[in-house]
Amino acid sequence: MPRLPKPADIAKIPGALRLYQVSSIITGVFLLLLCAEVVAKFIYGYEVEMGGAGGFLAMVPRGTVAAFNVSTAILIVHGWFYVLYLFADFRLWSMMRWPFWRFVLIAFGGVIPTLSFFLESPVTRSVKRSLAEVSDTTAAPAEKAEATS
Repeated sequence: MPRLPKPADIAKIPGALRLYQVSSIITGVFLLLLCAEVVAKFIYGYEVEMGGAGGFLAMVPRGTVAAFNVSTAILIVHGWFYVLYLFADFRLWSMMRWPFWRFVLIAFGGVIPTLSFFLESPVTRSVKRSLAEVSDTTAAPAEKAEATS
């Protein structure tokens, strides 16, 4: 039988779930941008520059960026959102009292392209199902107590 969340954590879980959902989408989008940037940089030899001589956004040869380097910004933003994603993953995992392999699987969503998009929906369903089970479990004794009195 799976372990159910602690009663003290029940009220916090919807907020933790929302943080996970938002961070998984943002991390997934930036991971896809990062993959495109890596292909452009290491296969085609170009980086994305913003506000340089080439205009608002321009592809310039690798190592010649003279203005704002969008390629580096994508790396940094993805890294920080991945930290937020791991925090959200850990918070949800610990509140839901899931096994460790589930934490690791969800964490891979931030480093394997598109995995966060595929994991977000089943994780959300699982959390909502567990919350419904907990509410049914806590409501049943209360209903029995009312019926006997």
